[in-house]
Amino acid sequence: MSPLLVFNLILLAILVYLLGREGYLRIMARRSAKWIDEAEFREKMRFSQVIDVREKDVYDSGHILGARNVPYTTLKQSYMGLRKDQDLLIYDQKKTLSIRTANFLRKKGYTNLYILKGGYQNWTGKIKSKNK
Repeated sequence: MSPLLVFNLILLAILVYLLGREGYLRIMARRSAKWIDEAEFREKMRFSQVIDVREKDVYDSGHILGARNVPYTTLKQSYMGLRKDQDLLIYDQKKTLSIRTANFLRKKGYTNLYILKGGYQNWTGKIKSKNK
């Protein structure tokens, strides 16, 4: 086999893996949580738990007003502080961490999970940031 053919096969395998992984995450997210737009997210905020799953430094630089920071990296240690009897609104910068969070929480028995479509980067509502 020529080196170019081997290289192309490796690239193809990587591409198939990445696309398959993205597809798997999307399918699991649909099973774990409902995707809601900003208007519905705002309506639910008043009587729900809102969690930002980004890291603390990113959260401190700006987050949705009323959100609580529960970084995905610490979720396994801190998820028990979340109530199962209330809706749980999840967001991150885009969607990847939200999907993983919803999948994890569903496995732990949480059922009322919602993910913000577009994530924080498309949020137009009130925000809060810590001045540095």
